[in-house]
Amino acid sequence: MNLVTLLPFIVLIGAMFLMTRSAKKKQQAAAQMRNQMTPGTGVRTIGGMYATVKEIGDDTVTLELAPGVHAIFAKNSIGAVLEDAEYNRIVHGISDDGTTDTPVVPDDASSLTEAPKTDLTKDEDEAPKLDLGKKDQDAPKGDDEPKDGKSDGEAGAK
Repeated sequence: MNLVTLLPFIVLIGAMFLMTRSAKKKQQAAAQMRNQMTPGTGVRTIGGMYATVKEIGDDTVTLELAPGVHAIFAKNSIGAVLEDAEYNRIVHGISDDGTTDTPVVPDDASSLTEAPKTDLTKDEDEAPKLDLGKKDQDAPKGDDEPKDGKSDGEAGAK
């Protein structure tokens, strides 16, 4: 057989080996993480629920979801074992450093918008006046007829 015909098969087998090897490493890391659980540890399930470990069995874990509310989960359903500081920050909103990353929000919206700068020492007649009309300044004056030859807003009327 030719080496060129065997090359795709060799590449395919190598790719399969690398994928199974990385998946096996991830499974071992997850199992090691689950073995680090102790009663009182905060965890996150694969469904996104945060709870505290109460008891650990062979294949199951009893979690306290809320004070006095216990549920039994499979060990495989634990997605992450959290450190105490991270668990308290997420669940209880307690941070150890005392600083917050949230911006300060003012009580009223007036500080969010800037007031127009006018000189109050001038008389009312001297203040510049704004023209809020929708007149086209580039159009020549006296040309009030529409260009399509129709009038009174009947642009598409028949």
